[in-house]
Parts: sequence; C-alpha cells; structure tokens
Amino acid sequence: SVLLEISRILNTGLDMETLSICVRLCEQGINPEALSAVIKELRKATEALKATENMTS
Repeated sequence: SVLLEISRILNTGLDMETLSICVRLCEQGINPEALSAVIKELRKATEALKATENMTS
C-alpha cells in the first residue's frame, strides 16, 4: 500500500495493522496530532518499562 510505503519513508515504525487503525481513527474524527502524541507517550512508557526490566534482570 502507498500509505505503508510513506510510513516507512517517514520512519514511523508503524506496522500495517497499527497504521490501518490510526487511519480509521482519523477518519472517525480523532485529532491526528493527539493520536501522534499518544503513540509517542506509549513508546516512551514501553522503553522505560524495558529499561526497568533490564536493570532488574
């Protein structure tokens, strides 16, 4: 899909399923900037959790 290729060029890190969900949410009126902020926060939280797990292992 063209959208997936654009996503890869922009290095979003989103897979096809996640990208499709994001597109559907935007089509339903979700603010794209707010959605982007949520994705970034989830990534930060995931990285922090991984770092914590690595420190306790």
